[in-house]
Amino acid sequence: MKRAARHKTGSVVFDKRRKTWNFLWWEDGKRRSKLIGTLKEFRTKGAAQRQAQRFLPDVLGQPSGGPTAIESEIHTVRALAARYERERLPSRYSTARMYRSWLRNHILPKWGDRPISEVQPRPVELWLRQLNLSPKSKSHVRGILHLLMEFAMWSGVLEISRNPIDLVVVKGATKRTRQPRSLTVDEFRKFVQHLEEPFRTMALLCVCFGLRISECLALKWCDVDWLNGKLRIERAIVRQHVDDVKTIYSQKRMSMDGELLAILKVWKQTTQFPADGDWLFASPVQLGRLPWSYPWILRVFHKAAESAGIGKLPTHTLRHSYRSWLDAVGTPIAVQQKLMRHSDIRTTMNLYGDVVTDEMAQAHSKVVGLALSNSD
Repeated sequence: MKRAARHKTGSVVFDKRRKTWNFLWWEDGKRRSKLIGTLKEFRTKGAAQRQAQRFLPDVLGQPSGGPTAIESEIHTVRALAARYERERLPSRYSTARMYRSWLRNHILPKWGDRPISEVQPRPVELWLRQLNLSPKSKSHVRGILHLLMEFAMWSGVLEISRNPIDLVVVKGATKRTRQPRSLTVDEFRKFVQHLEEPFRTMALLCVCFGLRISECLALKWCDVDWLNGKLRIERAIVRQHVDDVKTIYSQKRMSMDGELLAILKVWKQTTQFPADGDWLFASPVQLGRLPWSYPWILRVFHKAAESAGIGKLPTHTLRHSYRSWLDAVGTPIAVQQKLMRHSDIRTTMNLYGDVVTDEMAQAHSKVVGLALSNSD
């Protein structure tokens, strides 16, 4: 029999030899035990814990009515989520921030005060259907619930079995509600004409390397290898928190064209913060201690895009444009994957890029020419 933890609330343990559930607690320095039932009567630890609630007030001397210590500390989704945040939450800031957002804005308001045993496939799927979120966002919420149930089994709160969230289906989870946008060359040139420094150089770096804005803002002058014409991408910054890049594949040393290198040299001679340890795009407001913030960059980009007559422009559009331009110049897909720094080539092929020139029309005309060449 597994040894019970020595705390005043006691614990439910399973006797593998006798196939029984038992409630163990400590009283006056001695361990006490009370039979809950057999495995046939209570198939899961959660069921045994619910049965134990009936006699806990008598055993532990707690007042009846209201939740017991075990119920409040172990049974609820809110308590499980708090424990997950302490023990298993990803260390990367942006990922942890996203997980907390899904938990606190959607999962805990609905399920927080409910027993873990009530998180079942049918009610979860019906709840997800009525959420006013995109299918992709619903799949993220489903994913966090799946992680919580896995954690519950890992930590011994639930019996190890099939995760009930495996049965939850989110229709259209892989479909985008809005297609990502890519700029044509003319649109980009109009856009940068309305940008002042350092935002013009920032946009050029993003569209010429396919940088995420978090990676662009995290660049330092020491990342530029002037002699060999290289740029190191090795960190990201989200909400002014410096962190690792998104994946190990995102961390790379990229070749830099001489013209772009010359533009960077001009900016280095202009900026107030040209030291090797300074940010490439250090904010004067922050006295160079931090780069420009993302919300500020987004406002600047939106304003320039509207002035250029191309509508609003999310920063990630420049990364999508990079992929489209790589296609336009005939770059092999395997090379595109490396330049985009994707771990999976399917991401490069399916999620990024669109035809932004007249390539489709030209290809169509060539096929028509082949079909009609001998028709006379």
